[in-house]
Amino acid sequence: MARPTFAPSVRPATRSASAPSRGVWAWALLGGLIGALWATLQWAPAVWVQRAAFAATSGRVVLRDSQGTLWHGSAQLGFTGGTGSSDSARLPGRVQWDLGLGLGGLQLALRADCCTPQAQQLTLTPGLRNWRLQVAAGESTWPAAVLSGLGTPWNTVQLQGPLQLRTPGLTLVSSVDRLSVEGSLSLDMPALSSRLSTLRPLGSYRLQLQGGEQPSLDLRTVEGSLQLQGVGHWTAAHLRFVGEARADTAHEAELSNLLNIMGQRDGARSVITLG
Repeated sequence: MARPTFAPSVRPATRSASAPSRGVWAWALLGGLIGALWATLQWAPAVWVQRAAFAATSGRVVLRDSQGTLWHGSAQLGFTGGTGSSDSARLPGRVQWDLGLGLGGLQLALRADCCTPQAQQLTLTPGLRNWRLQVAAGESTWPAAVLSGLGTPWNTVQLQGPLQLRTPGLTLVSSVDRLSVEGSLSLDMPALSSRLSTLRPLGSYRLQLQGGEQPSLDLRTVEGSLQLQGVGHWTAAHLRFVGEARADTAHEAELSNLLNIMGQRDGARSVITLG
């Protein structure tokens, strides 16, 4: 008698069928998270810029009434003496920005209703322990009165007049303990005056920043009754500036109070030191 034969039993391939299913769901979940993150960033409100500026400057740069998004927005720009300070000043009009991502880093176009005839172009390249800021060639004019919002000594001197800022191009590179500067920048202060003096204007001045192995500042008087001069240098990441202010002989009495406030009085001159 022939022996009976039995066909081997076949189990359903449940494991091989479920593995692709789990993989599909994992990729779908990852895609959903990426999409949600992108949507959040794309429509991030302009108030994020407002909070970032406040935190990065310890409350000295203040944006109010922010409108738009992180990438395309506007706000009112003001300055204060920092957290707890009662001093504040605000630029007239609004400031608009356009922010984008490029191969070189964050690309920023900045415009101010009051002060920039054309948008100022900046590129920020962040790193793990350093950052690089490139400022394209440009010029702008700002009201000196806004400096009073920064607190002492600006709130006392209360300068008035235009501040004309020009650069053919400037690059700042900051590392852990060093700041390097490439390029140059000039600040012209024509017909500058102060509420502390009845003499108007005090004079016209130029402040020049020059890059190099040891970046330097040079302050000089173009013309005027109040004579200002000084030089400054960066050592590592710190600026040290030494200068002096003095009045011409015909206006010593009118400028005496202002000289007392500007620095340490030494006879006819006032010594100014920073850093």
